[in-house]
Amino acid sequence: MRAIVLALLFSVPAMADSGRCLVEAARKQIGVTVLYDSGYRRIPYPNGDVPQERGVCTDVLIRAYRQLGVDLQVRVHEDMSAAWQAYPKNWGLRRPDSNIDHRRVPNLGTFFKRKGKSLPVTPSAKDYVPGDLVTWRLPSGVPHIGIVSDKKTAAGVPLVIHNIGQGTQEEDALFVFTLTGHYRYAPEDLRPCGR
Repeated sequence: MRAIVLALLFSVPAMADSGRCLVEAARKQIGVTVLYDSGYRRIPYPNGDVPQERGVCTDVLIRAYRQLGVDLQVRVHEDMSAAWQAYPKNWGLRRPDSNIDHRRVPNLGTFFKRKGKSLPVTPSAKDYVPGDLVTWRLPSGVPHIGIVSDKKTAAGVPLVIHNIGQGTQEEDALFVFTLTGHYRYAPEDLRPCGR
């Protein structure tokens, strides 16, 4: 029992540190990724990316995780290849596509449920910690994703880092749209900040 308590005590700071690192990595994209571009592109595999000055909401996460040594392009592609039936079929594909699958919000939500931790969606700001991943349904019906920041509004609501049309931004958007998912993904091989 004592070993379990000690393990839990040491894992909480590690999770908090990984969240802080993810936020720092995402924040580095502000002013670099200045365009929203949802066009399909053929990209290399692994470590494929569209030009840094452009991207979509998912690219914020993909680039932040890559700075910490985790390639979501590879991880999502491998998991989709192994468990195709678990993933949405919204695009009429018959097999995984390493050019785009990791750049689709529903696929990332499925991946985070399978390989990370799915948390309750609540209206309480205190339930969202730095580095948490959240998904929304925009009024147009389009899914969206972002990273919970360590900065908060005067009312204590965490900001989010995302790209909703004008490049990577950090803003008060957590409760602006309908929340559909809340996740934590901190794999054991996630590199600490500064390495």
